[in-house]
Amino acid sequence: MRLAVCALLASLVFAPSAHAAKPLASVDVALGDVTINKIPFLIAADSGIYQSNGLDVHQFITRDAAELARKSGVVVPPEMVRQDIDRAPISIGGGSPAIYNAVYSGGTDYVVLATLESVFKSHIIAAPRIRTVEDLRGKRLGYAAAGRANHIGLLSFARVMGWTPGRDIILVDRASTIADIKSGRADATAAGAVIVALAPEAGLSDVVDLYQYKMPFAGSGIMAERTWLGANRSVAACFVKASVEALALMKRNRAAFDATVAKWMNIKDKAAQDRLYAEVADFPVKPYPAIEGIRIVMEIYDSPEMRERKAEDFYDTSFITELDRLGQLDALYR
Repeated sequence: MRLAVCALLASLVFAPSAHAAKPLASVDVALGDVTINKIPFLIAADSGIYQSNGLDVHQFITRDAAELARKSGVVVPPEMVRQDIDRAPISIGGGSPAIYNAVYSGGTDYVVLATLESVFKSHIIAAPRIRTVEDLRGKRLGYAAAGRANHIGLLSFARVMGWTPGRDIILVDRASTIADIKSGRADATAAGAVIVALAPEAGLSDVVDLYQYKMPFAGSGIMAERTWLGANRSVAACFVKASVEALALMKRNRAAFDATVAKWMNIKDKAAQDRLYAEVADFPVKPYPAIEGIRIVMEIYDSPEMRERKAEDFYDTSFITELDRLGQLDALYR
């Protein structure tokens, strides 16, 4: 189905009188963990952008993700927490871990429709005694789980530095929070913008911004379960369109950003909000799937099982391509 259907809906169906005649399309969305990459989707819900695109969206994170966030000082409202989000047909998460899980763990078979992070953007946050990149040599660097974003980020960083994990650095599983560093389980971790924003108050060092290395990465973005996508391309198209509208609103409207992080992440400190918002400028205007990042993750986790798949199996550029062709992406920033 051509994606112009959603564009047509945007101009014809989304008038208030039309909403009364046409029911909203209901869809569950798994937000995964608590990171800055989820904020556009929370803004889409709070600002009515989903509804104006004909969608009734239900967004959740898991209890485990909420508990991890709590260990870094972020309190997620209970109504946003649900355990069975793996059943959601749309996931806002990293393409890299999705590929790893699909190949090695029998996870959901997702297709990447858009990527908000095509190079690794995390910082390495460490115990206060660690101040420089060289200080990291020989230290324990924590990550969430094999295949997760900070795991592949640390593996990519080790390659850039010429370090061998297990010899030059020690990678520690399930040790990626502020609490893990403060308790001594890990000396450092690759941390997203939320933890970076909270780290100074926790007395931790911001050792290095990994963005400078421009390491290709299939980071957080919009993914759809393959079978569902085949039967619901028009709904997926409207979701992608709503998401890029919310992304533009986040970049243009600081007040909307601050209200959302205060409401959904309980981050109300102005200095922390400022540090968090500083990362927004790096979000892409045209969030095409991170094809090079997908190829890199397949290379890093190379195996006979991985070689049975092609990079093209894991992405679909047509949704962003169509919005770009219609001029809708550029129009959002005029």
